[in-house]
Amino acid sequence: MFHFLNENRGYNKKVQSNSYNLFLAPFDSLEDRLYSVLHHIANTQSQPKIDILASFFQKVYSNKSQLHSFKTFINFLTDNDSCVPNYESLYYGMLRQAGWGNKTSALFTKTIYHLHNGKYGFQNSIWEDAPKVINQKEKIFLPVDAVIEAVFHRIDSSTKWNFHKINKLLQKNYTSEDMEVWDDLWFWGFINQRGSGLTREFIWNEAKYWALIETAKDKKSIDRVKNESTRFLKIFDKKQS
Repeated sequence: MFHFLNENRGYNKKVQSNSYNLFLAPFDSLEDRLYSVLHHIANTQSQPKIDILASFFQKVYSNKSQLHSFKTFINFLTDNDSCVPNYESLYYGMLRQAGWGNKTSALFTKTIYHLHNGKYGFQNSIWEDAPKVINQKEKIFLPVDAVIEAVFHRIDSSTKWNFHKINKLLQKNYTSEDMEVWDDLWFWGFINQRGSGLTREFIWNEAKYWALIETAKDKKSIDRVKNESTRFLKIFDKKQS
């Protein structure tokens, strides 16, 4: 599975680059770009706790002086001026905030990394001091949701997979940089699932591909993704044999 994801990074990278451009392009200031990322990620929740999130956004909007660098933002989140400014501390800082859970905190952290590592069409899009590489000693978390849980259930139904179990397994066997590769699992899982719950059907689902505004819609591009999806689905057949 990891080999497939690593070999096909270009597909989801283009989708993610398009996504980032959609919610960053309208804004010029550091604050507005950060607000846009925060709002976008918060609203990826299926049932966001609006009242609780409101208190978080009120705190962020009223503390603009704390947003001007990666380091000051992490100090603001953690309430700790001596906290090491890296992506692990960003994750744990977000996890402390009202209305933010494991998945959204991990998704926000991954997005900030993508916006600053120079590989997604952006250079220091928010902060000059955000790290461009992940320190190998850091823990990086995969934003696990129902799509990814279903993939792991298909591979091994004897375990009740969740955010913590999946991340524990991957962190034990892969480097911090490798964890970022695993993030592509959501894209391939999403477009190759039909139905809901853990027993959803694994099959090429072109309707889901079309539902993503960021995907290329020409026939040649769709055929390429469909062909790679066939390879992706065969991985599960091998696991079952």
